[in-house]
Amino acid sequence: MVGPDFERPRVPWLDGWSSDSLQAVQGEGEPPRRMQGDEWWRTFGDPVLERVVEEAQRLNYGVRTAGMRILEARAQLGVAGSGLYPQLQQLDANVLGVGQEHSNRRDLNFLTGGLGLTVGWELDFWGKFRRGIEAADAGYFASIAQYDDIQVLVAAQAASFYSAIRTIELRLRIAHENAALQKRSLEITERLFHSGNESELDVQQARTLYLSTLATIPELEGSRRQTHNALGVLLARPPGPLPELEVGRERIPEADLEILADVPADLLRRRPDVRAAELLMAAQSAGIGVSKSELYPAIALTGSLVISATSMRGSPRTLDYGLGPVLVWNIFDWGRLKNQVLVQDARFQQLYEQYQGTVLSAAREVEDAAIDLAQLRVQVTILAESVQAARRSLDIATVQYQEGLVDFERVLDSQRALFSQQERLVITRGGVAQSLIALYKALGGGWQTGRTRPILDPATRDTMAERSNWKKRLLDAPLPAAPEDSQSLPQTETP
Repeated sequence: MVGPDFERPRVPWLDGWSSDSLQAVQGEGEPPRRMQGDEWWRTFGDPVLERVVEEAQRLNYGVRTAGMRILEARAQLGVAGSGLYPQLQQLDANVLGVGQEHSNRRDLNFLTGGLGLTVGWELDFWGKFRRGIEAADAGYFASIAQYDDIQVLVAAQAASFYSAIRTIELRLRIAHENAALQKRSLEITERLFHSGNESELDVQQARTLYLSTLATIPELEGSRRQTHNALGVLLARPPGPLPELEVGRERIPEADLEILADVPADLLRRRPDVRAAELLMAAQSAGIGVSKSELYPAIALTGSLVISATSMRGSPRTLDYGLGPVLVWNIFDWGRLKNQVLVQDARFQQLYEQYQGTVLSAAREVEDAAIDLAQLRVQVTILAESVQAARRSLDIATVQYQEGLVDFERVLDSQRALFSQQERLVITRGGVAQSLIALYKALGGGWQTGRTRPILDPATRDTMAERSNWKKRLLDAPLPAAPEDSQSLPQTETP
């Protein structure tokens, strides 16, 4: 076959690359084991989260659309495979011809008819059709990798929205608790003011702090409802409340990153978007061979069979046939054909550069998520101590104010500090969950279980089968198993 044979592209820096930040967040002293990234959301131990993610991966319209692209690629592979068989199959029929004959001073009407069959078969001498199958096959596996990538994205988005909702719920609880605390202080200062023991300044300062805290509640409620809507759309539901989220309210998902036995380079190569970029290169490489084959003569076998007859008595029926080779060579089109090869080669190089960029971006995502996770964990520890100190400070300020040792402003400052530190702690805890989700996404986990589910739900399958007469093996064929070796390309699969 003419044209280049595809080889996996090398990434010079990848083999020796190691993420120190990733190693830092894994902890020490634990035996290494392979990360079970196919269902990483189960490490949070939250049944509601598990249900949300699994429903999103099954029902999301982006996932369903990606599944349709797999069926399209299967059909395209069948189109490419048909090139190995006779390409020209033409049947001509003419049975309505009318003629006239002048005989014995009479006009006689009669019918004429003919039936012709022409078959042409271009031999795959230069591998044009085999390269076409190679391109379609790589495109088929690329569509599966893109389907996997959508599964990863949807799982991460569902978990991220869920974590954001739980974080907002906890922030709302803290806002309500602090507003209640500040309201009691306002009521005390109002009573003291009316009895002449406090100035109006203390009352207005207490009211300002209370109303400021109260004003954060509508904003948080709006954010919570909007995030509910976003998660609902991800689950293919109309905007509105999600009843299942009533269980486990105000509990931010928490988990530790599983220990990684695989080197980061192998994890990056297994990422679905990296595999898709590589397979698109393989398809384009085969396209170069298809273009190159046009520079050489096409050798075909053709045959024809023609039967003709009339309705006149005594007229003979004729049978004509022919069989022989045909040579077609577009030697005067070489300028166009040679430049078409260059076009395909330039497109291949573009995909090569995109592949290098995809791997580099993947490495950055892993590093950035690991850095976030490590730093936010440290911040949570510090903020937890800060909240304890703020709560103790408020207790002391309250006692001293009651004993007349400090003015009311110290109490207000302590209340303000407590609310601020509690807010920061909850937001940071939510950030830890978000960064862990982002890290699992960056490592490319969460697509494996999608390979075990049917691409189509029964209703869609029946509709498509009825509308366009899809073959059962195209609609029902299971997806290939998840690749175990990141160094090998998928094997050819002809539907």
